[in-house]
Amino acid sequence: MVEQKADAEVKANASETGAPALEEGQVYAPQPGEAQLTVRAVVAGCLLGGLVSCMNIYMGLKIGWGFGGSLIAAILGYSAFSVMNQKLSPLETNITQTSGSGAGSMASAAGLLAAIPAMNMLGYNLPWYGLFLWALSVAYLGVFFAVPLRRQMVVVEKLRFPTGTATAETIMAMNAEAEEAVAKSSALLRAGLFAGAFTLATYFIPQLEMPPIKALNISLLSIAAAWTFKLYLGPMLMGAGILIGPRVGTSLLIGAIIAWGIVGPIVQNIGWASGPTMSLKTGARGWLLWPGVAIMVSEALTSLLLSWKTFIRTFLPAKTSDNVKDLIPANEQIPNSWWMGGLAVSSVFTIFVANYLFKIPYHLGIIAIALSAVLAMVATRSTGETDINPIGGMGKVTQLAYGGLAPGSTSTNLMAAAVTAAGASQAADMMQDLKTGWMLGASPRKQFISQLIGIASGVFFCIPVYYLVTSAYKLGGEKLPAPAAKAWKAVAELLAKGTSALPPMAIYAIIVGLIVGALIPILRKVPVLKPYVPSGLAIGIAFIIPAYYSIVIFIGAMILVVWKRADSDSCDRLSFAVASGMVAGEGLIGIVKAVLTLLRVPTLM
Repeated sequence: MVEQKADAEVKANASETGAPALEEGQVYAPQPGEAQLTVRAVVAGCLLGGLVSCMNIYMGLKIGWGFGGSLIAAILGYSAFSVMNQKLSPLETNITQTSGSGAGSMASAAGLLAAIPAMNMLGYNLPWYGLFLWALSVAYLGVFFAVPLRRQMVVVEKLRFPTGTATAETIMAMNAEAEEAVAKSSALLRAGLFAGAFTLATYFIPQLEMPPIKALNISLLSIAAAWTFKLYLGPMLMGAGILIGPRVGTSLLIGAIIAWGIVGPIVQNIGWASGPTMSLKTGARGWLLWPGVAIMVSEALTSLLLSWKTFIRTFLPAKTSDNVKDLIPANEQIPNSWWMGGLAVSSVFTIFVANYLFKIPYHLGIIAIALSAVLAMVATRSTGETDINPIGGMGKVTQLAYGGLAPGSTSTNLMAAAVTAAGASQAADMMQDLKTGWMLGASPRKQFISQLIGIASGVFFCIPVYYLVTSAYKLGGEKLPAPAAKAWKAVAELLAKGTSALPPMAIYAIIVGLIVGALIPILRKVPVLKPYVPSGLAIGIAFIIPAYYSIVIFIGAMILVVWKRADSDSCDRLSFAVASGMVAGEGLIGIVKAVLTLLRVPTLM
């Protein structure tokens, strides 16, 4: 009844003001002459999204995940101007979230969490200008891929795009209740300040972050610590646990127990991994990498295969498309010349940059662009239906394809897959934003412009931070495990070198991992079992990162569960803000820690 009343009020207001009527699913009728693509909205989005991209570098190289900048940019942007008594209009807030999401996604889209660090671990070191060229070439492909899909997926089929829908509803809620926006912003900032202060303190007193278990003089705990079962107090990963929830958090804990508590000690005792536990060459850590990667790859590919209906629907036009009219005026639509011309320029630029930097032959670059276009469409539909962008699966499909097209070339294998991942990442991100805009009656043309600006700004934020963080900490080491990069590197090496790349008896672990990874999405199709089926991606990552990372994420997920039971209302309203603050606080001050490390500033203990 409340929703029906609200819809009636909106439609009445639209009628009174002369604004266009609303379609089913739209939540706002723009006011005549309402501000939209303003300098303040774009600048705020770029700055906030840039901070998110920096945060994602630090977190993504730790656990392989990053988070979008849409909601953070919308909440903080709106709140900041409200505090200054310069309230953003709903359409301006939409522009802020659009440019913010474009900037925030660049850590992933530029390959800085997977392909690029994988190349670095293989001994390839790109000059700074090369990385800028690469990021700017691949970052725009997905945006141009997404534009012609908007009508079909957003206007005709009205796919849900959950994150885009949630962003639109958040923008409307903040405009309806300014106090709600201030409360969320305050919760985010307070959590961020606490997490940042704690993170800075851990540089000077490292024991705060990981209290030494040996001091307890308990042999069992010491043995557990040797297998990375330690007490780790990281606000970022605890906040990540709140964001990802109990299913993924529990899956990480299960994976950590299996990998580091059972399989690792067994293979070490047998002698299959007789070196130091954390050695990638001879230790259990290097051995566990392979079953972990196998689970991740198998689950991703099986999930794609089980989504065959999504593939088919992607390439079949809807029967009702000719009967559906887009209420957005033609002069606010994105001209075909814009996306066609942009796609042509971006494709040629990507092909030449790939050849210049990574010696990828031109014909293989053309194939990468074509494959990226197809898989970006599938990724966009998957995101619209489930809110899951299968970037990992898309990348693995390309890696497997290039294992046959360019056998023995790890650089071609990795960077061609990076083109696919960039296209899938940005296409889905752009469509989420266009969904938000459609619900608010915004101009796609103005969103398109703000997205392009946001992407460019994100590049100039995240690349310097990538160099800074990887200079301060060993890439692939305990502080920066880079699990996504290790998975990409492992697949490329296996395709190039065959089983000679494997440690003793790891082939059998890979077979088991492939079976387990394939079973997980199959079991998830059974309604009775679905709530109890763990995340294969999370289990696979737990094999690659130290166990204490999985444990602290699990603790964060349990905090969410307890909070939900104790006070469901405040949990629903503030959990995202608090968790985002914890992630941002450590992520940004973690960059400061990297600077202090490079400058060799002495600690207190």
